[in-house]
Amino acid sequence: MVAGCRIAYGTASSAPQVSASDDVVGRITVGYQGWFARIGDGAPINAWWHWAPDSQKAPSPTNKGIKSWPDVRECSRTYPTDFPNLNGVEKAALFSSYDQQAVDTHFAWMRDNNIDAATVQRFNPYGSEGPTRAVMAQKVRQAAEATGRKFYIMYDASDWTSMQSQIKDDWTSKMKAHTASGAYALQNGKPVVCIWGFGFNDNQRPFAPAPCLDIINWFKNQGCYVIGGTPTHWCKGEGDSRPGFSDVYHAFDMISPWMVGRIGSTAQSDEFFANVNTPDQPDCDAHGIDYQPCVMPGDLQERHRAHSDFMWRQFYNMVRVGAQGIHISMFDEYNEGNQIAKSAESSAQVPAGSGIWALGEDGTSCSFDYYLQPTGDGGRVLKRQIALTATRPTRPRV
Repeated sequence: MVAGCRIAYGTASSAPQVSASDDVVGRITVGYQGWFARIGDGAPINAWWHWAPDSQKAPSPTNKGIKSWPDVRECSRTYPTDFPNLNGVEKAALFSSYDQQAVDTHFAWMRDNNIDAATVQRFNPYGSEGPTRAVMAQKVRQAAEATGRKFYIMYDASDWTSMQSQIKDDWTSKMKAHTASGAYALQNGKPVVCIWGFGFNDNQRPFAPAPCLDIINWFKNQGCYVIGGTPTHWCKGEGDSRPGFSDVYHAFDMISPWMVGRIGSTAQSDEFFANVNTPDQPDCDAHGIDYQPCVMPGDLQERHRAHSDFMWRQFYNMVRVGAQGIHISMFDEYNEGNQIAKSAESSAQVPAGSGIWALGEDGTSCSFDYYLQPTGDGGRVLKRQIALTATRPTRPRV
């Protein structure tokens, strides 16, 4: 992408000049965790992975790792838990991401709602989770190929002390092979890789600028288009950003600032639009960098969603700021309650006494697939297929 290559949207904004071969610019990408498993499902990790804090015991009201309850009616294989029955009497069961059918189903939901691409979340693959994550990358590849979706690797640098050497080895020995797939995302003709976590001002990501810059340049020398999952306040180098990382941020081909936990209302979205996103875009333009801000459905358990008004306000603001792409955080993040994947739509579909809110928590009845629909509509606005409007076009239930 060449800096300044934009198409005007009315008088208030601009838009990416999109080629039919672009898989990130002008597209909607969702973060796909794919990190749920169950003892005995065949996954090498052999645990209730991410479903329960004590992963050697079944999920229960006292061993609960999730904030939202998934809708599993389209999963051919589910696993009973120690939660009470759902309020609607059915047994409380969960899916495993290790079942190919579950991943295929999730990618079919993406296809049916015009979601273009998904990131494969890849944490430190040299620990106990490594073998399972390697298989999950292959399962995502198979699902993307079957549904006509694109996928790419998103490395998460969190708690990865030997990252500088190991990330290069992992790409060369394992993940690069996936770029041979016709479903692997390309931008400007280059395979896409995202590295999330450089510059964050916390103990999980204590890296200095030099090793971060080394990694970015190494991937670019491998012929990759490199996205940076950066702190929210990367542009000013304050708040959640360490100082002295400007050269690191400006080395990326695309910047995707993190937003989870930063806002929870339409008013806060407007505040960030004015004070954060609006300064971000011209800085990216000046350095020839594409801008891919996050859009979130909101933490369901914290009751942020307002039957999608919160999510739609973010779409409205990010399109009018001129973003080149949008990253949805996240597709299947049932742990933080920020999922757009199909979920319990009413109290009858959550375990009795669990305290978990369903999609209709604010009194507006929402269908179980509702948050997939405004995601698709947001993509149509980004692509100029429907008009930009401050009022969401999606109804909670059809």
